Amino acid sequence: MTKIRYERPVIQKIEAGMPNKFGTKSEYHPMTHIDGVAVNDLVKEYGSPLFVISEKTIRNTYRRTKKAFTTRYPKVQFAWSYKTNYLDAVCKVFHQEGSWAEVVSGFEYEKALSNGVEGSKIIFNGSGKTEEDLNRAIENESLIHIDNLDELYSIIDIAENSNRKPKVAIRVNMDTGIYPLWDRFGFNYENGQAWDALNKIMNNSRLELVGLHCHIGTFMLSPNAYAIAAHKLATLFNEIEHKYKHRLKYIDLGGGFSSKNTLKGSYLPGSDINPDMEDFAEAISSALLNFDFKTNELPTLVLETGRALIDDAGYLISSVISNKRSSTGKRTTIIDAGVNIMFTSFWYDHKITPAQAFTHYSEPTVVFGPLCMNIDVIRESADLPLLNKGDKLVIQSVGAYNMTQWMQFITYRPNVVLIDENSTVHLIRHGDNLETFKNKEVVPEHLSNFEL
Repeated sequence: MTKIRYERPVIQKIEAGMPNKFGTKSEYHPMTHIDGVAVNDLVKEYGSPLFVISEKTIRNTYRRTKKAFTTRYPKVQFAWSYKTNYLDAVCKVFHQEGSWAEVVSGFEYEKALSNGVEGSKIIFNGSGKTEEDLNRAIENESLIHIDNLDELYSIIDIAENSNRKPKVAIRVNMDTGIYPLWDRFGFNYENGQAWDALNKIMNNSRLELVGLHCHIGTFMLSPNAYAIAAHKLATLFNEIEHKYKHRLKYIDLGGGFSSKNTLKGSYLPGSDINPDMEDFAEAISSALLNFDFKTNELPTLVLETGRALIDDAGYLISSVISNKRSSTGKRTTIIDAGVNIMFTSFWYDHKITPAQAFTHYSEPTVVFGPLCMNIDVIRESADLPLLNKGDKLVIQSVGAYNMTQWMQFITYRPNVVLIDENSTVHLIRHGDNLETFKNKEVVPEHLSNFEL
């Protein structure tokens, strides 16, 4: 019989997590498998660190969210936010589910087209559209959401030399009770900027105004803020029809819905306090249905939901490099995944779960990445069991933004795999290697040789 390792009794200060009826520990079972596939097998085949995406979770989350809105409002269209996660395999899952594409750059626009999305089902947002971007979007009959007057004038200029009639909307920023206001983008509702832009569009016969758009913030925790936004856009919608006898087609409330991640500084876990999609759906649909729209003339509700649909589908498997004690005696664990590939560590306290059996003894632990930077901190304090070199950890809810904001810095970016609904593993992005970068570099001839 194997001798059980002795664990000394200790008195420790609570620094990670809120107590529950069992104490402070929140993890009682290791996460040895993801969608039926063993973590150790994934690492053996694809290396560590490793991003894992669950196709089953994506589809289930999308269908649950769609149901939340369509059971409350009859005309709903989702548009997948490419900036949230633009890996082709991920985008195509959403497109298979019926989601259009929402992009904010020429790069993302090209990706959407290459994924087979027809131009008329691409929404082009953002403040950085180039003349080339606008020309291409107009030629493909995409929906262009205008951010500023300079962009509007560029579109008018292009339209004058084109046989196409650009389909446009304007982005509106507004006071919804959430501060600071997101007024960098679009035209302000309260000071008349929005009406100024709308009047310019409606008095130009070369443009077709088809909708109104807003995106009021990110990781929003207030469903009522969306109700206010919906009411204000609906007001503009009806006033345009009254003034110009022109009926728009849609109201686009953007994205920004929170996932179940826990924001840094939050007193309780995000899974306990963040609103459900049903809460957002109820607030938005009630605001629109209670407005003065005729039943057979409701505008289509467009949603550009990103984070809330993909966060929980993403995992990052990482391995323990070493353990040590800080000068204050606090336990620290260094893993092989840093903030260069886990950008969201700067604003979330991601849930971290061991991937192998562990003892019931735990300590508040600082989890560091492998980078030679003091800011390379995955968790400032996580209640974790004692971990050994080579042990595996699963960092959860990392599907949003990490695979679009990651960077090659000190370490290579890793492989990304997708586990399909039949638990089959697919490599959907190769990790970096030296050739990834050498192929992009050019060394002048006079620097080719040297002696040391």
